[in-house]
Amino acid sequence: MTVYIGADHRGFEKKIAIKSWLEEKGYKVVDCGAHVYDKDDDFPDLTFPVADGVAGDPKNRGIVLCGSAGGVTIAANKVKGIRAAAAFTVPDVIFNREHDDINVLAIPADNTDNEIIHQMTDAFLKTPFSTEPRHARRLSKISQRES
Repeated sequence: MTVYIGADHRGFEKKIAIKSWLEEKGYKVVDCGAHVYDKDDDFPDLTFPVADGVAGDPKNRGIVLCGSAGGVTIAANKVKGIRAAAAFTVPDVIFNREHDDINVLAIPADNTDNEIIHQMTDAFLKTPFSTEPRHARRLSKISQRES
């Protein structure tokens, strides 16, 4: 699994911390930017490369950060095959992985401390999709709509 990661200026510092933490855990990480702090950057420019990397291989996952997680969630979900959700707690992440098979996790950088981010990231990367028929059926309907 490759983990693609990206953040705008409001998530920049936390992205750096997540990237280091993931690399220490042995994950292959692709940093899609921002690579320098720029208060005028635009979250779509940093989200689309993450979503494209994840959409290219179903084993991959993505993590995107902005202040509220709203903008990066919207942008990621514009890419075919992406199922992004914003999460504020570990149970949010687990539910969205089990029921919705999210492949991109959007994190609100402004109000989430690094320890919670690490816990959410760990849950995101380790929680499997439930494969219950009702969940698979729902995802199939979404895929049909994307076609």
